[in-house]
Amino acid sequence: MTTTKEKKKKEDGKDGEYLITYTRHLEKRLRNLETEKQLLDAERLRLEQELHSLRNEIDRLREPPLVSATIIDFLDEKGRAIVKSSTGPSFVVNSSRKVKNEKLTSGMRVALNQRTFAIMEVLPTKLDPFVKGMEVIDSIPDISYTDVGGLEDQMQEVRETVELPLKKPELFKRIGIEPPKGVLLFGPPGTGKTLLAKAVAHETEATFIRIIGSELVQKFIGEGARLVREIFNMAKEKAPTILFIDELDAIGSQRLKIATSGDREVQRTLMQLLSELDGFEQRGDVKIIGATNRIDILDPALLRPGRFDRMIEFPIPDEVAREAIFKIHTRNLNIEDALDYKKLVKQTEGATGADIKAICTEAGMFAIRKDADMIINKDFNDAVNKVMNKAKEQFVESRLYS
Repeated sequence: MTTTKEKKKKEDGKDGEYLITYTRHLEKRLRNLETEKQLLDAERLRLEQELHSLRNEIDRLREPPLVSATIIDFLDEKGRAIVKSSTGPSFVVNSSRKVKNEKLTSGMRVALNQRTFAIMEVLPTKLDPFVKGMEVIDSIPDISYTDVGGLEDQMQEVRETVELPLKKPELFKRIGIEPPKGVLLFGPPGTGKTLLAKAVAHETEATFIRIIGSELVQKFIGEGARLVREIFNMAKEKAPTILFIDELDAIGSQRLKIATSGDREVQRTLMQLLSELDGFEQRGDVKIIGATNRIDILDPALLRPGRFDRMIEFPIPDEVAREAIFKIHTRNLNIEDALDYKKLVKQTEGATGADIKAICTEAGMFAIRKDADMIINKDFNDAVNKVMNKAKEQFVESRLYS
């Protein structure tokens, strides 16, 4: 039988084990409470930050709107300036301390406080979204100089006029001449003018801006001239720049004494273009490429040196050029037998580069029509007959109605 002392000792041991277990339980609960407290503190901090952000947004929305204006002139070195607001009147205003006076220049767009009319910030140059869309960025044509055949002389002149001054300006400084400002490509349709411009856009690292002459013909008075002005401003900002004006005859035709209101608006656009091409302001690294197939109707003021220093003719390709063009357009075709290029060249007398490309496409269509896997020489003969007969009919019609 156990004694009383042994019983008491066992009871004391059980009590000790219970206290240890309970203590561990309390410690675990304390750790859980501390973790929960940390989570609540983090949530409180997040909510405080969100509250602060919302208060800042409310304060920003409560700020009075700013008025856009253009700086006309400066009165003194303290920052007082004459500005013309977008609402109409002109004001003599001061500039905020946040705006550094040395950054302000005449003609710059600024934002004015609606109450004090103080200059609060400098605004970016205004550009029409239509003008911004003319910059070729992501859709640069995948055409290189190797895709242009039979135009070696023309290609060399374009590269000397456009690429060389941008890549190696020291050559012109060493000789002591100013590089050509622009080049005009002219010749019959389909002779490769736009194709060469696409190759320049692909090969050069400069900003490439493409304009079609008809896009500058606008409905309202002064809109065409404004677009021309903004296009050249964007070209100067993004220099070095290549500015390609396709179908130049749409706005560059000769000015007549008798003209309608629409003709006079086109003439105003032309005069703005003439001013930008050879005005008082320096164009910097902005090279101009013009293209037209009606050089005979262009205004003489547009053709003089200083605006387009080089005029490059794109003639109907000769036999050597036609053979080179055929080889370019057939290099990726699945052809059964070796082509007789000499025969094709003789059959395509008077054909342009566009006609030769159409012949290669038609030859492929004849093969597809027969459900064939390869193009044969007969397909090319049929394509030549089809395309050249159509070209002759168009030529005869143009002579009848001219």
